[in-house]
Amino acid sequence: MPAARPPSRADLPQAISAIIPAMILVTGATGFIGRALIRQLFEAGHPMRVLIRPSRRTPRLPKGVPVEVAVVSLADTRGLRAALNGVDVIFHLAGAESQGRDANLRITDIEGTRNLVEAAKDAGVRHFIYLSHLDAARASAYPVFKAKGIAEETIRRSGIPYTILRSAIVYGPEDHFTNGLARMLRAAPGIFFLPSNEARIVPRVQPIWVEDLATCLLWTYANPETLNQVYEVGGSEYFTVRQVVEIVMSTIHAPRLLIEIPPLLLRALTIFLEGIIPRFPASSFWIDYLYVSRTCPADATSRAFGLMPARFTYRLDYLIHKPWWQRFPEWFTRRRGNR
Repeated sequence: MPAARPPSRADLPQAISAIIPAMILVTGATGFIGRALIRQLFEAGHPMRVLIRPSRRTPRLPKGVPVEVAVVSLADTRGLRAALNGVDVIFHLAGAESQGRDANLRITDIEGTRNLVEAAKDAGVRHFIYLSHLDAARASAYPVFKAKGIAEETIRRSGIPYTILRSAIVYGPEDHFTNGLARMLRAAPGIFFLPSNEARIVPRVQPIWVEDLATCLLWTYANPETLNQVYEVGGSEYFTVRQVVEIVMSTIHAPRLLIEIPPLLLRALTIFLEGIIPRFPASSFWIDYLYVSRTCPADATSRAFGLMPARFTYRLDYLIHKPWWQRFPEWFTRRRGNR
């Protein structure tokens, strides 16, 4: 895949300002990747509109970042057309996988993307940027990767100039990956289950820091050479699942005995626990990430975007629990802000 030859970090705001759009629309803005992207867009001086699905909950947007809010579902074609009025660029990050057993990939990832693409064509959107997964493919045996592959195909066939970023697993504050592992390890009664390697092929992951991914997303928009291209992005290191678990255990000071069990048994156990424990930190979709290697060349991100990804072990401080007297002011501030 061709290199994007991006501007330097120092020149990024000026470079983007040279192609100021009428408006940027971000879907999935309340997710932890979306919030990181919104902060960086704000720092670059861009007006934004965020698409938020109707909910009784207060949307979790970054504080101090002024944005327009369009409350509309991806299933509402008429509402989408209204929300895209004046929009030049779309960052489509929304996906259903984080909802666990309540997720509907067909409605959100497949049909929702199709509806958004059709509305974007009618609105004259000139750049559609989509966040996908490594190994996304229409023929994939894994539901999330299959849904992402179908969504990618819809975007490529739309006729709208696009950029697709296929990302490795993403980590950062409030992610579902490292935070989920930390929660399960803290709750585990002395032992922790891992999937065994029945095929004798050790799956590997390539975690990428959320702020690095947000920067790559921003640079796809800053550089017109990324139009109609697909890029793979990931961290600069490969880890087995066991290594990741051991690193998280060391970070949170929660040693556990690691026991490997057949993947099908681990999946069944996860589905059972997800059904009886509210907000269980893992799901069957999450387990899919651990079955096969989801990696790209270690230098893919630096070649495409001139960015050296952060080291995994250097960015995990957010997993360490603070003493209650340090957490109380943050809790009190959040409570006051939600009134």
